[in-house]
Amino acid sequence: MSSNNENLAMQRIAKLVDENSFMEIGSLVTARSTDFNLTAAKAPSDGVIIGHGLIDGNLVFIYSQDASVLNGTIGEMHAKKIASVYDMAMKMGAPVIGFIDCGGIRLQESVDALDGFGMIYAKEVAASGVIPQICGVFGNCGGGLSVVPALCDFAFVEESKGRMFVNTPDAIEGNRTEKCDTASAAFQSENNGCVDYVGSEDEIMAEIRQLVCMLPGNNEGDVYTDTCEDDLNRACESMETMKGDPRYLLSEISDGHVFFETKADYAKNMVTGLIKLNGMTVGAVANCSEVYDAEGNKAETFDMSLTAQGCNKAAEFIQFCDAFSIPVLSITNVNGFKNCMCSEKKLAKALARMTYAFSNATCAKVNMITGEAYGSAYVFMNSKSIGADLVYAWNDAKIGTMDSTMAAKIMYPDADAAEIKEKASEYEKLQSSATSAAARGYVDRIIEPADSRKYLVRNFMSGISKGIGIGIGFSIITALIIYVMQKIIRLNIPVLSQYISDIVEIVERTK
Repeated sequence: MSSNNENLAMQRIAKLVDENSFMEIGSLVTARSTDFNLTAAKAPSDGVIIGHGLIDGNLVFIYSQDASVLNGTIGEMHAKKIASVYDMAMKMGAPVIGFIDCGGIRLQESVDALDGFGMIYAKEVAASGVIPQICGVFGNCGGGLSVVPALCDFAFVEESKGRMFVNTPDAIEGNRTEKCDTASAAFQSENNGCVDYVGSEDEIMAEIRQLVCMLPGNNEGDVYTDTCEDDLNRACESMETMKGDPRYLLSEISDGHVFFETKADYAKNMVTGLIKLNGMTVGAVANCSEVYDAEGNKAETFDMSLTAQGCNKAAEFIQFCDAFSIPVLSITNVNGFKNCMCSEKKLAKALARMTYAFSNATCAKVNMITGEAYGSAYVFMNSKSIGADLVYAWNDAKIGTMDSTMAAKIMYPDADAAEIKEKASEYEKLQSSATSAAARGYVDRIIEPADSRKYLVRNFMSGISKGIGIGIGFSIITALIIYVMQKIIRLNIPVLSQYISDIVEIVERTK
C-alpha cells in the first residue's frame, strides 16, 4: 500500500476487502497538466486510488476517488487510471468496484477531462455483460458522472452524504431542498431506477461483499455455486398466506433464507433479486401486491398489475442474469395492466422489452404461479408461450383470460345471480384453473405451496447438471479427436499428416 492509507478513499477500500489483500497500482501517477498552477504536488495519485484485492477470497478490481485531492475531480490521468482498472479486470475476468466521491470535471484540464469521461463510459460499455460492475456513491456524483452508476450492474448510495444528480436541485425551477431534494439518496432510489441499495457506509460495504460472493466473476465461468447446509426438502410454511409479498416467498425458498434484493425502493410492485438454491445463485423476478414488515404486519399494498417501471426493472435484471448464465425464477401473481395515463404512454414499450428479455434469454427459466395469472399479463410473466423451460403452479392458482365470475357475467348478461354463480364455477373448472392449464400443457406440475423449495431445488439441480454434463462430454470428445489425429500425424503419411496437423491447430486455437 502507499502512503495514501490514511485517507478516506483508502479507508473505504480497507473496509471492503479481506484484510491485507489490497494491492495498490499506479500510486505515483499525477496530473500531467500544469496549467493554472495544477502541479504534481497538489494531486497525489491524481485523486483516485486503484488496485486489486480479495473479497472472501474472490478477486476484485477497485477504484476509489479521493475527494481531498482537487475535490476528487476527473482529469486526464485520473480517468486513465480508472480505465486501466477496467482493462486489468477484463483480462483477469473479475468484477470492478468503483467508489465515487467526485466534484465532476476538472476545469483546469477542460477537453482532456471531457475525453476522460468518454474513456470511462466506453470501458463500462465494453465490460457490460462480460464482468460484473458495482458502484458505490459516497459523495457527489453529478452531471455526466451520474451516467457511471447507471452503466453499472449494481449501484449503492450512502444515505446521508451520497448525492446523485444530472442537474443540481437548485437549478431546477420551483425546486427547493426542503421541498424535494432531487439529489438525495432517497429520491434517487425511488425514482431513477439505477440505485439498488441505500444505507450507511458500513452497511453498503457489507452488502457489496455479500453480492460479490453470489455472482460469477465473469460471463465465461460456471454458474456460481457454494456449499449448502440447508435441508433441500425443507417445507416452506405460511407460503400461501404470505403469497402477496414475494420477498417473504423468496427468502423462504432460498438456502438459509438468503435473499439479496435489487432496486428495492423502485417499482415496488415488481421484485427482483438473487437467491440460493442448493448453493447455486438464481435470479428472481416476481409480482408483488403486498409488503409485510418485520413483525409480519401488512405495510403496503399494490394493484396486482404490471406497470411500465416494473417491466423495465424486470427486463434489465433478466438481461443481466442471462449475460452471466444465472438461471431465472419468476413468480407470477398478476391480473392485468395498471390503469393510468402512464401506462398509455409507456407500458406497451416496457412490456415489449420484458417479453424480449424473457423470450431471448438462453439461461434456465422457471415460472411458478402462486395466485392469479390472468390475461396477457400472465403471458408476459415468463409463461410457456414465451419460453419458460418449466412452469409450476400452486394447487389453488387461477390461470385464464379473467376472473371466472366476470367471464360468466360477460357470457351470460341476462342470467340471475344463482346462474352466474353456477356458470362461474363451471368456467373456472374448465377454463380458469391450474388443472385446466396443466391439461393443455401450459403447466408442468401442480404443487403444494409448502413443497416449493423442494421442487425448485430439484429442477435447477437437474438443469445445471445437464449443462455441465454436455460441457464435459464435448470436452472429452474433442480431446479424443485431437489424440487420434496426433497419432495419425506421427505415422508421417504425406499430405494426410499435413492436413490433419492443420485441423488440430485450428481446433486447439478455437477450444
